[in-house]
Amino acid sequence: MAAELTAHQLIAQHRPTLDQALEAIRTRAYWSPHPEHPKAYGEGGSLDAAAGKAAFDALLGTRLDLGQPGTDDWAGGEVSPYGIELGITYPHADIDVLLPAMRAGQRAWRDAGAEMRAVVCLEILKRISDRTHEFAHAVMHTSGQAFMMAFQAGGPHAQDRGLEAVAYAYVEQVRTPDTAEWTKPQGKRDPLALSKTFKPVPRGIALVVGCNTFPTWNGYPGLFASLATGNAVLVKPHPRAVLPLALTVQVARQVLAEAGFDPNLVALAAERPGEGIAKTLAVRPEIRIIDYTGSTAFGDWLETNARQAQVYTEKAGVNTVIVESTGNYKGMLSNLAFSLSLYSGQMCTTPQNLLIPRDGITTDEGPKSYDEVVADLARSVDGLLGDDARANALLGAIVNPDVKARLEAAAGLGEVALASREITNPEFPEAVVRTPVIVKLDGAKPDAEAAYMSECFGPVSFAVAVDSAADAVELLRRTIRDKGAMTVGAYTTSEEVEQAVEEACLEECAQLSLNLTGAVYVNQTAAFSDFHGSGGNPAANAALCDGAFVASRFRVVEVRREA
Repeated sequence: MAAELTAHQLIAQHRPTLDQALEAIRTRAYWSPHPEHPKAYGEGGSLDAAAGKAAFDALLGTRLDLGQPGTDDWAGGEVSPYGIELGITYPHADIDVLLPAMRAGQRAWRDAGAEMRAVVCLEILKRISDRTHEFAHAVMHTSGQAFMMAFQAGGPHAQDRGLEAVAYAYVEQVRTPDTAEWTKPQGKRDPLALSKTFKPVPRGIALVVGCNTFPTWNGYPGLFASLATGNAVLVKPHPRAVLPLALTVQVARQVLAEAGFDPNLVALAAERPGEGIAKTLAVRPEIRIIDYTGSTAFGDWLETNARQAQVYTEKAGVNTVIVESTGNYKGMLSNLAFSLSLYSGQMCTTPQNLLIPRDGITTDEGPKSYDEVVADLARSVDGLLGDDARANALLGAIVNPDVKARLEAAAGLGEVALASREITNPEFPEAVVRTPVIVKLDGAKPDAEAAYMSECFGPVSFAVAVDSAADAVELLRRTIRDKGAMTVGAYTTSEEVEQAVEEACLEECAQLSLNLTGAVYVNQTAAFSDFHGSGGNPAANAALCDGAFVASRFRVVEVRREA
């Protein structure tokens, strides 16, 4: 089939965006080509809210045929955390047929070069962006995120992270020139002369193991980093969150075919209930790259057993905030309340442990005891979520029964400062919606340590009483070193304490946010500017996104000829 999208067209359309992305990762300034506001997507047109909802509704109860080779069955079974049965089925693959078909297109994709691969990836992202409203409903009804969060985090923010990965991939591939003329003087003899070519070559097939909570935001960096560096990509979604990544694969296959490449460079691996194909795929010799977001147990298993592959993992950590002093007490409480509540704490960046000196803190409102700080934070969360409509818009729905069980068990771990309450969602009465619980713990007691030194994923926070700021910093250090952390926060007006916290984070390699009291929160990161994770502590072995995240997805092969 002749290409419908020529290299000239793609480069003309997308090279300016790529150049802007390259400038953004250089300066770390704010930039995004993907609008955050739903009304930016053509009100009254084919991209608007009504069209997106209609497109999502039309998918329900259908078979999503991607035209993949080796389809031997159909799998599905997603049920929305909001109570809707999606009823969509997806191709189940005979891996022995699909993997060879995926490898067949890699040569032409490799030879296309870094720029062509980048602009094809940008065309994929552009088409996904055009369907942001549709993708938002897909993310909402697989992750349990409230609609606005699903729209932003699952749409433009995810697309930004994908574009960021493409930009880093391009930078690393063009670092070495395509050709070089090499001449070495030999005194009176003729010089030695060689003509050299250098070509980035892919590792092989990349496997993306998707997560339930942020299927696109966590899936796009690895997918686009691997594709942009010449690798075919097999996407294995979480069985409860297939649709957003299946739609992504559908778009990618369409664009690849229109650009004259083999659509099998991107494929989906859906699984039957309980099949657990991630382990089987992960150790296949054809799989040379793995991107995974999820539990520590399986992340550790991948790092240990998938020896033939370059493995990138984002696992679990115990995120910590030190509260030592503040010059904006109300702003601190408001900021923390939002951070603890957003998406029912079902984010890998949500704070879990709040380390507060047992003798209290100093504030712009005078000294506050430990009990007062915790009680005021509980009131702030209550105030934020007091209106049920607002609460539903912030909390979303509990994504799975395990989160609900942890939330219910947390109340038995210590003194409850803020009890969780049930909220009804009138639009989706079957949704499980719960407000956060805050539990007071004494950091000096061994039984308390067993609780706060374990990740309790969900809307659970521990207000841990510590002896001093120095003890808080030491506990922070130990937590990062032993358990890992995706985020660290601190509130202090003391230069000495600030330096101690910063030094702990530098030595233990954790991302730090200081004295956030406005509308930026510790559990949010911005593509092109913020690093998500560090790759330097047990929570993750990679950062989204830096040069290290993309550079090992390809190798440079040199060919030398005598000139």
